[in-house]
Amino acid sequence: MLQSMTGYGRAECTINDKVFVVELRSLNGKQFELLLKIPSLLKPYEFEIRNQLSDELVRGSVECNVTMKQNGATRPSSVNLELAASYYKQLKSLADQLEADDSQLLSSILRLPEVVASSTDQLAAAEWEGFSKALKEAIIMINRHREDEGAVLEQDLLLRIANIEALQKKVIELEPRRKQRIREGIEKLLEEKVGKDQVDRNRFEQELIYYIEKIDLTEEQVRLTNHCHYFKTLLAEQETSKGRKLSFLLQEIGREINTTGSKAYDSDIQKSVVEMKDELEKAKEQVLNAL
Repeated sequence: MLQSMTGYGRAECTINDKVFVVELRSLNGKQFELLLKIPSLLKPYEFEIRNQLSDELVRGSVECNVTMKQNGATRPSSVNLELAASYYKQLKSLADQLEADDSQLLSSILRLPEVVASSTDQLAAAEWEGFSKALKEAIIMINRHREDEGAVLEQDLLLRIANIEALQKKVIELEPRRKQRIREGIEKLLEEKVGKDQVDRNRFEQELIYYIEKIDLTEEQVRLTNHCHYFKTLLAEQETSKGRKLSFLLQEIGREINTTGSKAYDSDIQKSVVEMKDELEKAKEQVLNAL
């Protein structure tokens, strides 16, 4: 089972007079990267939230946005006088330099972050437990989305590997004819340059065998077959986080394809190699999204 790193999840819960909305979005990334936006009520629990998201989502560029609405009577508030005074001095100085209107300066300062805060800005333990369940629900939703995306991704990767295997069969079929062409080409060249009667046939056969062995494609094709088989086996495993392994395997597949191309000396085989490289690049692009 393959999971994509791309997904979306949302959950909402009402706890006493508070309404929490949790939204999760994730895109592909090399590591786990989190952009977390939470209200001040949840700041004491930020470490727990980060750990929960890291453990459950494993990898990707994740954005977690939590909003809170509070119903009921107006809560008593307090003004952070020191912070407000600091804002005022800086903004008043700026307004004087720019000769700007500062009549609305105080009202603007009161809307700045952390200047006005609720005096009962604390979350009870029972409320935290309720929010934690909502966060878990959003994580479950985003993972379901990731699984759906991963299923589509898996089918495309299987198609790419199947195409590479089909092209590899063409290469194997062309291999005997390629060796015969090389032999005939060398014989013709020797006849033109040296003369047919001047060729030492025993020495010629020895050198030809040595040369053919150097450009033999058997080892590359065996390894390529094994890599493709393991790739499909790995896709079928239940482990969800295997994007790095798949990426590494594609590098190994690419190495065998490149070596086949460099040793081919045959236009028909080269055409198959080019097509295999094209399928490989498409697979690499898809694996970038795999968890």
